[in-house]
Amino acid sequence: MSDNASRRGAVDLGMPLMILAFAVIGGFMFWLNGQASAEKQAQAEAAAALAAAEEERSAATVETVAIGDIEVDPTPFVGTKLRSEGAVASMLGTQGFWLATPSGNPFLVSWSEELLAEGASVAMGDTIAVEGVVTEMQPLTLVEWSTAQTISETDRIVAEFATHYIAADRVDIMRGEGGGDEGSEGGAEGN
Repeated sequence: MSDNASRRGAVDLGMPLMILAFAVIGGFMFWLNGQASAEKQAQAEAAAALAAAEEERSAATVETVAIGDIEVDPTPFVGTKLRSEGAVASMLGTQGFWLATPSGNPFLVSWSEELLAEGASVAMGDTIAVEGVVTEMQPLTLVEWSTAQTISETDRIVAEFATHYIAADRVDIMRGEGGGDEGSEGGAEGN
């Protein structure tokens, strides 16, 4: 057997050292948590600043194009974010509306998912400014709109004649039916 006689009178430091180790580890974990929170906050601020700068840059680079120019030949504008102005000729269900053009052939404008969710609307006769991307019409797009019940079967038949449309992410009402000036800063404003 082992003889523990030599340890008599020695202080047992096992328990205090264990408590000290836990305290040091706990303090270190607390410090790491503070560092991670500060880093997350810095990343969130940087992301917000980057998003604001990107929005400002994209707003500055949106080209204004006459709706007549788009209607004549929309092909060069496909994929381009642009701004155009015109009068609302008629509605296309709740999915969008038709803009009057100089030639008399209206041009289709479709609400973005965000504007649809906000319940954006315009009325026939409103003079509006629309910002969005010119998009080529695909048969699947009409199926999606019909399935979502944002257009009726009659609207779908009419929309089949559109070769392109503007996927609007911003619509400003410049003058409503009543002739008074209305405007919306971030989206569409309805009646």
